[in-house]
Amino acid sequence: MADRLCFIHTVATLVPRFAELASQHLPGVDVFHTLDESLLQDLLRHGPGTSITSRVVGHAELAADAGATAIVFTCSSTSPAVDVARQVVNVPIIKIDDPMARTAVLNGKIIGVLCTTSSTVEPSRQLLATHAAVAGREVEIVPHLVADAFDALRSGDRATHDRLVSDSAATLSGRCDLLVLAQASLAHLRDDLEAALSRAVLSSPGPLMAELVSRFGKGDGK
Repeated sequence: MADRLCFIHTVATLVPRFAELASQHLPGVDVFHTLDESLLQDLLRHGPGTSITSRVVGHAELAADAGATAIVFTCSSTSPAVDVARQVVNVPIIKIDDPMARTAVLNGKIIGVLCTTSSTVEPSRQLLATHAAVAGREVEIVPHLVADAFDALRSGDRATHDRLVSDSAATLSGRCDLLVLAQASLAHLRDDLEAALSRAVLSSPGPLMAELVSRFGKGDGK
């Protein structure tokens, strides 16, 4: 069966970003996207629950029914629900942060985790802790929430968002030896932050695409 990859998003701006990344790195793979902004909206309003889990599982089932041979959830906040979907859906499901988290626990002892949504803080902490346990590594995880930055982004003020995140990253970097940008919406700041902070800074899209290339090659059977 030919490779068919589904990206499931909760933020609209990530659809064109991952479409471009897939076009660059996986040109021979059949890629399609699902967007459900209500998932993140409801997570922020009400927190996790059975409704969120049911909807995440449902999206994974629909992707599998559409012929997906692998599924990527690009929303960090859905991580606990994705664990349930993995038990139900007989298709490999990848969390966007899995490759980044594996890299982080192998390269840092005190890991700062920068988030802009409250719904991301605990799933990101748990994911890093899980990967640390699997790798047999003892790490300290230091989450930091910059809620005002997400409010600015939602209002269309990317400049304020970027400034608030950068200021918080500078503060957090003094307490850690590695910094994780816990959401794909922060990835565009990675290179500048790493240069400015003299700390390793990880974001999710790069490690994710490297893993997908490893799984699929270039989509041409290699």
